[in-house]
Amino acid sequence: MHINKLTNVLIVKAFSTIIITIRATIMKYHFLTIAFAVNVSIMLVACGDKKDKNTAQQQAPQAVPVGVTNVQQGSAIYYDEYPATITALTEVQIRPQVAGYITGIYFKDGQHISKGQKLYSIDQQQYLGKYEQAVANLNVAKANMARAQQDADRYQQLAEQDAIARQTLEHALADLNSAKSQVAAQQANVSAVGTNLRYSTIYAPISGTIGISQVKVGAAVSPGTTVLNTISNDNPMAVDFQIDEKSIARFTSLQQHGTNPNDSVFTIALPDGTVYPTPGQIAVVDRAVDPQTGTIRVRLVFNNTNNILRPGMNCNVRVKNNTGSQQILIPFKAVTEQMGEYFVYVVGDSSKVTQRKVTLGQRLQENVIVKDGLQPNETIVTTGIQKLREGTVVKASADTTGRK
Repeated sequence: MHINKLTNVLIVKAFSTIIITIRATIMKYHFLTIAFAVNVSIMLVACGDKKDKNTAQQQAPQAVPVGVTNVQQGSAIYYDEYPATITALTEVQIRPQVAGYITGIYFKDGQHISKGQKLYSIDQQQYLGKYEQAVANLNVAKANMARAQQDADRYQQLAEQDAIARQTLEHALADLNSAKSQVAAQQANVSAVGTNLRYSTIYAPISGTIGISQVKVGAAVSPGTTVLNTISNDNPMAVDFQIDEKSIARFTSLQQHGTNPNDSVFTIALPDGTVYPTPGQIAVVDRAVDPQTGTIRVRLVFNNTNNILRPGMNCNVRVKNNTGSQQILIPFKAVTEQMGEYFVYVVGDSSKVTQRKVTLGQRLQENVIVKDGLQPNETIVTTGIQKLREGTVVKASADTTGRK
C-alpha cells in the first residue's frame, strides 16, 4: 500500500516536469515567432517606403526643353504664283501659196523685219509662161469682141433703114455678147495666173522677228503643207496662265479697274529665278471656263524693250495680294499636320502644352498666316515638337532662329 502511494507521487512529479518543459518550449517558440513576425513587418514597411519613394520619383514629370515664340501680327503682303507661258501677241506662219522650188531667201535668221519686206521667191518660169499665155488669149478675145461690136453697130444702122432682115441684126448682137463673155473669161484667167505669179514671191505680212528658215534654196514646196518660217512681234509680249474659276471675280475686278503701270501687281519670275524688272498689265480674261479642268485663261501684257522675253518661255506669274490689314503670323515650322488638319502646341499654365487646331492661310517664306485658332501674344512651341504630347510640361526658352 505504501509502495503504491510512492509510485503515484513519482508519476505525478514526472508529469509535472514534462508539462513545465513543454510550456517553456512553447513560450520560447512563441517568442521567436513574434520576433520573426515583427522583423518581417519592419522589412515590409521599409521596402514599401523605398518602393513609394521610387514610384514617386518615377511619377514626377520631367520638363521637356523646347524653343518657343510669341504669336505676332504683321502685314500680309504676299504673291500668288501661277505657272505661265510667254507668247507673242501676233504670230504668223509663212506658208507657200503655190508649188515650186525655192529660188531665193532674202533675210537672215532671227532678223527683225518690216511689213512688206521680201522673204522668199519660188521658181516663176511656169507661172510667168502661163501668165503670158493668158494675156495673149485675153488680147485675142478683145479683138474678137471689137470685130463683133463693129458688126453689131453696122447692122443696127442698116436695120433702122430696113435694109437688112431683123434676124441678121439679132445674130450680130448675139455674137457681140459671146465675144464679151470670152473677154471676161480671159480676164479672169489672167487674174488667176497673175495671182499665182505674185504668190511666187513671198513678202512679210507683219513687222516682227523672223525665225530660222525651215527650207533652203532648191527645196520643193507645196501650198498648205510646208511651213517656211514664223514671224512674231516681240514688243509687247503676252503671258498666258490659268486660274481657278473661284478667282474669276478677283481678276475681272483687276481688269475693270485697271492697275497703275508703275505698280507691281503683276510681275513674272523668269526660268533662272530672276524677277522681270517691268510689271505687266492685265489684258483679257478668256470668255469661257474649261469644263474639264475648271480653269480659265488670263492674259497679261509686258513691255519687251530689251527683247528678254521670247515666245514659248516658261515663267511664273506673281500676283501681289495685299489684304490691307494686320494678320497673325507664326513660323511655319511650329505647325504639325495630322490627317489633313493643322495643329500647334500652345504653352499654358504650369508650363503645360495644349495641342490646338488652326486654320492656315498663305505661306510667306518661313512664316504662315493663321486665319483662325490663335490670338496675338500667345506662346507657341517652335522646336522640340516631336517630343511633346497633350499636357507635357516644358522648359521653354526663346527660339533664336528668328523670323523672315
